[in-house]
Amino acid sequence: MNGPEIHVEFAPELQVFVPRARQAGSVRAATDGFSSLGHVIESLGVPLTEVGALLVDGREVPFAHVPTAGESVTVRTVTRPQKVPGAPLRFLLDVHLGTLARRLRLLGVDTAYESTDIGDPALATRSAAEQRVLLSRDRGLLRRRELWAGAFVYSTSPEEQLRDVLDRFRPELLPWTRCTACNGLLRKATKDEVADQLKHGTHATYDVFAQCTACGRAYWKGAHHEQLEAIVERALEESRSNG
Repeated sequence: MNGPEIHVEFAPELQVFVPRARQAGSVRAATDGFSSLGHVIESLGVPLTEVGALLVDGREVPFAHVPTAGESVTVRTVTRPQKVPGAPLRFLLDVHLGTLARRLRLLGVDTAYESTDIGDPALATRSAAEQRVLLSRDRGLLRRRELWAGAFVYSTSPEEQLRDVLDRFRPELLPWTRCTACNGLLRKATKDEVADQLKHGTHATYDVFAQCTACGRAYWKGAHHEQLEAIVERALEESRSNG
């Protein structure tokens, strides 16, 4: 686009996507008379999954608005908690977010995860087919048109990733109800039912077990339980404080 310019101001949270806006908070962008404002914003590097209200000279407009020369645009971030229409809130995570996937499952959040790279088109198609919010740090993936819904994961720290997702979407937390390996639902199980998965020390020490109804994996309060309990308690406390 090489036409007349518009002035675009970004919310502080969105300036990470537009390096030249980080100091001034705004940029000037060229218009061509037919590209939508949504297209212009994406061309500047901001995934539309991260954009909330768009204001042109103080009035709210849709992504389809075609900007004209001299307009002043304000780009706000999504409102929190973000409401996802339609299906119950479910997530799909790409191959780079395995730790986040396991922690969401630990909290009982329905979380699909691809442990191998199946490619952007397949991920976006699955998001649409299963009506799952795709979480990713890949901006290109979040721009795919077939995507049902998506969100950028801003941090590389699993702790911060989890905190941000829970704050943004406020999913219902049902800890200890899902398999962290496959996302299946857990049920109570007897020692005899899972005996083939237990080493001698575990068999002798533990009496309370759960088993995944999908993959059959057994669970008990083993050596890492205190660490997992801390993750759960912290998430529940933050959830209560967020109301």
